[in-house]
Amino acid sequence: MFWVLGYRSLSRLGPDRTWVVVGMRSLVFLFVVLALAETQSDKKTDRLTVIYLLDQSDSIPRAHRFAMRQYVMEEVRRHRNDVRGDRAGVIVFGRSAAVEIPPFDDDIYYLDNLESFVNFRSDATNLEGALKLAQAAFSDDTAKRVVLISDGNETVGSSLTMAQTMSSKGIAFDVVPIELNYENEIELEKLSLPSDVRKGEPFEAKIILSNYSRNGPVGGNLRVKRIANGQEELVSDEAITLDQGKNVLKIRNTIDRVGSYTYRAEFTPDNRKEDTLTKNNEATAFTHIRGKGRVLLIENWETIGEFDFLVSRLRRMNLEVDLMPSNQLFSNLAELQSYDTVVLANVPRTSGDDAAGATSFTDDQISTLVRNTQQMGCGLLMIGGPQSFGAGGWTNTELEKAMPVDFKIKNKKTEAVGALAMIMHACELPQGNYWEKITAREALRALGPMDYCGVLEFNYNINSNTMTRWLWGGNFGLARVGENKKQMLSLINRMVPGDMPDFSPSMTMGFQSLSQVKASMKHMIIISDGDPSPPSATLLQQYKGAGIKISTVAIGTHTQDDSRTLKTIANVTGGNYYYVNNAQKLPLIFQREARRVTRSLIKEIPAGATPVVTSSHEILQGIDSLPPFHGFVMTTVKENPLVEVSMISPVPGEEQNSTLLASWTYGLGRAAVITTDGGYRWTKDWASDEGKYDQLFGQAVRWTMRPVAEEGNYLVHSSYQNGKVVATVTALDQDENYVNSLDMSSTIITPDLQSSPFEMRQVAPGRYVGEYPAEQSGNYFINIIPEPGNAQSPQLRSGVSVPFSAEYRVQQTNRSYLENIRNNVPEGGEAGELIEGDLAEDGFASLLKIDTFRHNLTQAISSKDIWPLLLVLAATTFLGDVLVRRVHVELSSLGRLFSRKEKEGSSTYMEDLQSTKTAATQEKGSRYTIDPDAEASLSSAGKEERVPPSGRRGSKRSTKEEHPKIAPEKKEESYAERLMRAKREAFKDKDNER
Repeated sequence: MFWVLGYRSLSRLGPDRTWVVVGMRSLVFLFVVLALAETQSDKKTDRLTVIYLLDQSDSIPRAHRFAMRQYVMEEVRRHRNDVRGDRAGVIVFGRSAAVEIPPFDDDIYYLDNLESFVNFRSDATNLEGALKLAQAAFSDDTAKRVVLISDGNETVGSSLTMAQTMSSKGIAFDVVPIELNYENEIELEKLSLPSDVRKGEPFEAKIILSNYSRNGPVGGNLRVKRIANGQEELVSDEAITLDQGKNVLKIRNTIDRVGSYTYRAEFTPDNRKEDTLTKNNEATAFTHIRGKGRVLLIENWETIGEFDFLVSRLRRMNLEVDLMPSNQLFSNLAELQSYDTVVLANVPRTSGDDAAGATSFTDDQISTLVRNTQQMGCGLLMIGGPQSFGAGGWTNTELEKAMPVDFKIKNKKTEAVGALAMIMHACELPQGNYWEKITAREALRALGPMDYCGVLEFNYNINSNTMTRWLWGGNFGLARVGENKKQMLSLINRMVPGDMPDFSPSMTMGFQSLSQVKASMKHMIIISDGDPSPPSATLLQQYKGAGIKISTVAIGTHTQDDSRTLKTIANVTGGNYYYVNNAQKLPLIFQREARRVTRSLIKEIPAGATPVVTSSHEILQGIDSLPPFHGFVMTTVKENPLVEVSMISPVPGEEQNSTLLASWTYGLGRAAVITTDGGYRWTKDWASDEGKYDQLFGQAVRWTMRPVAEEGNYLVHSSYQNGKVVATVTALDQDENYVNSLDMSSTIITPDLQSSPFEMRQVAPGRYVGEYPAEQSGNYFINIIPEPGNAQSPQLRSGVSVPFSAEYRVQQTNRSYLENIRNNVPEGGEAGELIEGDLAEDGFASLLKIDTFRHNLTQAISSKDIWPLLLVLAATTFLGDVLVRRVHVELSSLGRLFSRKEKEGSSTYMEDLQSTKTAATQEKGSRYTIDPDAEASLSSAGKEERVPPSGRRGSKRSTKEEHPKIAPEKKEESYAERLMRAKREAFKDKDNER
């Protein structure tokens, strides 16, 4: 079809040119199609790429790690075939792998200091990761070989499957075993404790130490400590002597207090030279002392004793209650495992009146608290007060996600709105502007969606002749946080505060906007080095009269006068003054100051109001009504069907913001909120009615507590074996018969607080076992629910402490593992070599006998793209198409022009051309004239051409003309003379006719 249509449209060019154009267009089409298909040309190549995998983990002695680098440099220099274009590359690996030198066609000259050691973790051996990276680093146009230099003790991953996959793709393996020789080594292999002990019951701590020294017994000191709630207690400290081989020591101990306890054992040899590795001289384990239900109540350290009445009532209800001040918080998840519920009693996120004493819940502590409920089943109860919920700075934290209510108000009808203005002045503290951005972001995150926020920045603009400006909101500068939060954070990140000369312009702009905004709480924060000119007394009085307090933060001040200005601003307006010499304290200060704005969430009812019970709940069992209360913290009920709101306040009237009691199930645990306090300020009338008070708070605490297996029908044991956490559960019924076919639900939390499923499978009657690879050192916590569908099913808790990475265990070279990798035969090639020798510094000559660049592999196919050439051909052919269509060339003329064949009986073409040239030259050199007889003939011819007077020409004109005879003129006559003579004769004839 392409040819037919092309031929018809070009038929006017003639058949020859038409077929030429159609052919050219066909070629153009073909070249373009082949180019779009990315056509390549393939050819076989003998080029070889060798990638060396260097094990740089801690199990390899330092001298061997250095020697293997020297071996690689010498091996490449000696055996790489430069003519063939062989390539060499280097990958180093420990816990992860990194390309130190990508494959290239040159020798390796420098491997002494590895660039990959930046952020390099050497506490594990990940052969699988190194092989995956090597496979990705190979190019397709060469044969491929991996040279693995390692002790073969893989602690992370599984490389055998990966090696099989690579060999199927033609990759061969050579291995160089590293011989491990620990002449002097002590290893504290294990500290073993019973996982569950009854209070006051003696138990044994078993410690296993191994002496690998060849010099006989080794003396040293063994110290055992017990840790609970961040406090250390020395259990044992004695001098011991370790015989060669394993040594088992037992220490008896008794604990009279319920809780979770961590034990740490440390061994220190008398002679440091008798121990090569020090990271395997310590082990930890923990145990749980059982008792009645335990409660941890965290209170604000600034108001110690506020909840003493509540604590005393809970203890009367046979609950063990521990108090923890907010400035001495837990440090890890293990410390929370001894508690069945945690109570946050009117505790703010940040406490402290000055910069030096500011304390705060860290993000890790908040995350630990939440995970303890979500994944370990511990209860979580939050009791209100003026420093709790959103008023305590908990808005937008992970804790808010675990509660059945949100800590911010989303209802525009409720006037719980605050306004915060911040003045940012460039500080001369190192990275001052950076910390200003951090603090502004923290303050913004503490605000609710209905609150207003604005930032005043001094930044002189020549074009607009302005110095102080609002970051957003135009001239008004204050905007609601909710829908603008993302844009506000972005603008804060881009702000560049300048050196402000005077406080007055910025403070005037701030006052104008704050005085106009409709907010129940207005506040300003100034961060500065204090050197701008102070504001006028009139301006400060205006702030004071409007009830707008200003808190000042002095950072990087030069003189006492600078600090005095900031102190005056704070004192006159009723704000706080902070002097900061540690920039890391700034976020804590701004979190605390942002709470002033969020105090608009506090709803105080001086006249009192009676709570309204909206639904029945276990917490309200036996309670029909409660005495009046005088205040609470407003929240917003989460839109979730699991949330149960059981009691509300009749004020302010918006039900979603009037919650007094709400609860829900969060993960494996339960969480509840009581938004009023515990009898200290707003609920004194409740405290006077001890019966209902005990019912409400006692039942709230007990409802949140995790279920306890009081029957004792489940026995749990956990341990660390062969690099895995192993948990075993024995299930019995009340008659001591085995319980089978349980579909247990279990979760494990790793030392970095990551949650993973933990599969329990039945291996014998009533016996269930679960395993999890322990790739990190630290505490692993296991939570098991034997019968997930049964509301009465207990939660079984256990855990294992992995003292150190398996990398630091004393091991021998795993030659069989390395040989399994080597024995993988690449497709079309031969199996690799086991390269043995002494890889000590300057002692690897025997290793160089094996050529790692030998070519006994299948030739690789080298592919080269030719589509660029096809595009050039298509363009050239297209130009030829245009030339043929636009320029007409006679093919016959071209034939005569290039023909060299002589015709028979005639001269050659060159001879004819030469004779023609000679005749023309002679003719040009001669002179010509007209004979007199010829002149008469010419005159008569002219007469015959004239028209007769009648106007008619002759009917027939003679076509035969006699040419005049030309003869040389005897007398030379010029051309002009001849022309004039002919003209005169013509006029003469004309006159004669007349």
